Amino acid sequence: MNDRAGDHPGRRALVVRGGWEGHQPVAATDLFVPFLQSQGFTVRTEESNDVYADAGVMAETDLIVQSVTMSEISADALSGLRDAVAAGTGLAGWHGGIADSYRNSADYLQLIGGQFATHPAKAPGDRAGDESDNFLPHTIEMTPLGRDHEITRGIGDIELVTEQYWVLHDDLNDVLATTTHPVQPYHPWHRPITSPAVWTRAWGSGRIFVATPGHSVDVLQDERVRTVIERGMLWAAREQV
Repeated sequence: MNDRAGDHPGRRALVVRGGWEGHQPVAATDLFVPFLQSQGFTVRTEESNDVYADAGVMAETDLIVQSVTMSEISADALSGLRDAVAAGTGLAGWHGGIADSYRNSADYLQLIGGQFATHPAKAPGDRAGDESDNFLPHTIEMTPLGRDHEITRGIGDIELVTEQYWVLHDDLNDVLATTTHPVQPYHPWHRPITSPAVWTRAWGSGRIFVATPGHSVDVLQDERVRTVIERGMLWAAREQV
């Protein structure tokens, strides 16, 4: 596993969490804090994105790990986040904590490069009326880039039974893995739709990493998903000179 961060003790990570509680932002981020610490990061945790407006904090932050589903962000906080990433601060996250944050902000969407649109459900007769209605068996398929990239090299395709994200996206993303939504008679689309499932993105001097798997802690504990996210965080962190 890439241990670039471990070669540079004293690096700083900022974990920002909150928003919709269904994605377990505290438990999910707590899962990765010991790993970051083992890689030489001092970890600061904030329950509000207001910290993004603190230029001093942002300037000394090497990596932001965000887990904030939906919610809102102020103009000052968003400007601080975008400026920090452009200046070299890494930004990483998974599932709705990064790809379904701040739905009212077009500027945030441009920064991330992918926005949750939906997660298709089971056939109507198979639904139980709870979150499991959206848990579908699907495959996270590595792209040619993903098979060689340091984040996903050696992982192979990942079979999951959880939410399968349909993501609206743009061509600035470097897509490491995709997932395809099939045609079903109970859904209104008429051809398979392929969405990015893991991607990276360059923004100014900064790096962004997004993985769409991660609806719940048990998904994050899948060895392959966890490895991809751990590698992605290290990849995104500010490069040392």
